[in-house]
Amino acid sequence: MGHRLSKIYTRTGDSGETGLGDGSRTSKDSARVEAYGSVDELNSVLGILLADTLPAPVRECLTRIQHELFDLGSELCMPGYTAVQDAMVERLETELDAFNAELPPLKEFILPGGGMAAAHCHLARTICRRAERRCVSLQRESEVSPPVLRYLNRLSDLLFVIARVLARAQGEGEVLWRSPRQSRG
Repeated sequence: MGHRLSKIYTRTGDSGETGLGDGSRTSKDSARVEAYGSVDELNSVLGILLADTLPAPVRECLTRIQHELFDLGSELCMPGYTAVQDAMVERLETELDAFNAELPPLKEFILPGGGMAAAHCHLARTICRRAERRCVSLQRESEVSPPVLRYLNRLSDLLFVIARVLARAQGEGEVLWRSPRQSRG
């Protein structure tokens, strides 16, 4: 493992630049920093979600994803480094299918909500989508491995399905969207 932080502040970022994993420096608002910063934010929201009471299969899945997101962020932070593999994407698809098999077919749009855990999962989903968009922006100027984009895309789908699972597990039920025309009738 690389360097351990013995001192938290270094003052090297005071001018608006930050160090990347390969030792190079870049602006704190660069596309690369935006991408891995969004992944870090997603991981933090998953931490909030994991602080709640969750069904064991959901907890195990999200805990593993937190570790994988740390790896994904390190791949984005170190140009030329690869951490995300196709097998990780395939596993997300398998988990998505397994969680979704227990749910009734989706016939209406769902609004974020359905209990605290489900709402946090919906928040994680939206941050995941932003992280994916930031990676697409980064891809315009630097190489981003295809598994990274696929991973984030599948993860946002998985988080949507897990939010549905949590809304049901916590007895809150899903919050269904009603159009204004339906409300008037």
